[in-house]
Amino acid sequence: MLRVLAVDDEVPALEELAYLLRGDPRIEHVLTASDGVTALHDMVGMIGAGERLDGVFLDIRMPGLDGLDLARLVGGFPNPPRLVFVTAHEDCAVQAFELEAVDYLLKPVRADRLAEAVRRLEAAIPAVPVPGPEPEDVIPVELGGRTRFVSQQAVWFAEAKGDYVRLHTGDGTYLIRMSLAALERRWAEAGFIRVHRSTLVSARHVSELRFDGGRAVLQVGTETLPVSRRHTRQVREQLVRQFRDRPIPSDAQT
Repeated sequence: MLRVLAVDDEVPALEELAYLLRGDPRIEHVLTASDGVTALHDMVGMIGAGERLDGVFLDIRMPGLDGLDLARLVGGFPNPPRLVFVTAHEDCAVQAFELEAVDYLLKPVRADRLAEAVRRLEAAIPAVPVPGPEPEDVIPVELGGRTRFVSQQAVWFAEAKGDYVRLHTGDGTYLIRMSLAALERRWAEAGFIRVHRSTLVSARHVSELRFDGGRAVLQVGTETLPVSRRHTRQVREQLVRQFRDRPIPSDAQT
């Protein structure tokens, strides 16, 4: 959806242009200005406030600051809006396109021609990339001259072994040369929780938290792991928070 500014010193022409723009489903919001100085002031204010402006529909022959001079000033903005000139004069088209206008409309403006200008404006605006999911982290493990890649999702828990860490998965264990603290920092955003000074657990594989003889223990896969007293409260709160925020599968909502 586009946010645009319409600029024309002739009030009836400005109202008609704004009316047609507001009727286009691709236009989210239409601002208006009746002269170049006001338009420039409005644009500077919007940029200062961090507001988005995608395009300016701009008359050329205006008293004071005319459309071409305003366009040159707009071109100096850090992220300038795209320009569409709307004028009764044919003789400025070359200058308009030298200013990288996306279209040049002659008055009186026809609705179908304006719709084409909006299409060109929309096409000229770079698409904002939609962030996708972070790629899953994997750790290479050497096994008898072969390299196996162990994904973080497959790891039930990690256990400190001196200068090494042993990764426990459903199909075996793997020793890697890395400190547990470094692995904790690397996988903190993936839901791995420190439950003991020597143990890091994946919340996705925790099926139960219970107290046995006053000590907290976790059921992780087929393993039962103790939680140190100093970590018990933090582990319980983090597990509750993560499971509360976890999306409910669609088949469980029916």
